[in-house]
Amino acid sequence: MGTKGKGLVGLNVEELVAQLNKALADEWLAYYQYWIGARLVTGPMRQAAASELVEHAADELEHANRLAARIIELDGTPILDPHEWGKLANCSYLKPTDPYVKAIIQQGVVGERCAIDVYSRLLALTKDKDLMTFELALSILKDEVRHEEDFEAVLQDLEQMEKRRS
Repeated sequence: MGTKGKGLVGLNVEELVAQLNKALADEWLAYYQYWIGARLVTGPMRQAAASELVEHAADELEHANRLAARIIELDGTPILDPHEWGKLANCSYLKPTDPYVKAIIQQGVVGERCAIDVYSRLLALTKDKDLMTFELALSILKDEVRHEEDFEAVLQDLEQMEKRRS
């Protein structure tokens, strides 16, 4: 980013880069959690759940790309070592040790709720101080809210199906 562009950022750029790297770690972990979950998921509606997981994994990877680009624009360095993801992340990686569809999707809901909190904090941090990062965080937040809704819809469908079977 050029000197004039950096001058538009009205907060500590190093701290902002640190927060963006934490969000980047979250996105990589979410990507893998959803990617592997889509391959392991079992039970009723597993195809619908796997489709949601694959779609959301692609979105998380796109978020990681956009965050890395913004970090570089701010003359920062994106996380270079994947071993650091778990240490830096705001949100926990939830291992899909129970492949049953309900468990996998509930983990997705937990992850999306954490992501919503992370991007809400980034919005508060950058509001009126860094419009480019603010717009990035807002765009990603919209996706995370939609992801939570999608996962909750799968859980509701599962509950309806279970009620009909009873």
